[in-house]
Amino acid sequence: MILHSIGTIAPGQDGAIWGGFLFRFHSRGNCTVYTLADVTTPYATFRLPEGLIPHSNAVVFGSEYAQPGDEFPLLYSNIYNNYSQADDRLEGVCLVYRLVRENTTFSATLAQRITVGFADKKGLWRSESQEDRRPYGNFVIDRENGKYYAFTMMDQASSTRVFAFDLPRLTDGERVVLQETHILDRFDVPYSHFIQGACFHDGCIYSVEGFKGGKGAENPPALRIIDTVTREQKACLYFETCGVDTEPELIDVYDGTIYFSDAPGRLYRLEL
Repeated sequence: MILHSIGTIAPGQDGAIWGGFLFRFHSRGNCTVYTLADVTTPYATFRLPEGLIPHSNAVVFGSEYAQPGDEFPLLYSNIYNNYSQADDRLEGVCLVYRLVRENTTFSATLAQRITVGFADKKGLWRSESQEDRRPYGNFVIDRENGKYYAFTMMDQASSTRVFAFDLPRLTDGERVVLQETHILDRFDVPYSHFIQGACFHDGCIYSVEGFKGGKGAENPPALRIIDTVTREQKACLYFETCGVDTEPELIDVYDGTIYFSDAPGRLYRLEL
């Protein structure tokens, strides 16, 4: 793995790329937009609508457009741990947005809410007999095959569990609950140490992980590549070998190029 530095963007969580625009989200609903032609200067900023605010631990573009002629397909961003202290922690919830651009002004409206309906079930989404550190779940989308993948850390088994579903459509309603009967596939791969950003590319989930960073960290920054066809982990690559020991956040693949950013905002082109 080789990292090529290409600039510095806003700090934050995950993000996604579409149409030459890079979207970098903050955990409280703010987004800074860049063009890939100039990643050093913000092109625009906007904020997700009031109400539920996603942590944006994982952010991806889907395949469906809210309206004919829209510039961007639907954008998916997960709640993750933003409501970890609330009575309803909203585990397994992903919010879906319609993005609209008018010149340099972006706006977002909530289009759908997708919930894993068994996120409280022990032995399936949760460990059988102990509390998991992060039972909130990440999500990616296989645009080509219309699949929605949810995956979560299973502490007791020291594994990461992956679930496959058909990607919900807007015609399925404003609120979609995915139940056990909707599971198309389920498999376990090696444990992810604090899942961060994620994307889907060429049949694989690209998932970055790590917590707080620093040399010799207990949960070092890494990239796991999970093959959804063979249902196995293809690789686990550590960013420290490239001189990066900060918490990883953003990853996406655009026009065959892998883009990666850490929490402070250093942006790289990643070569495998």
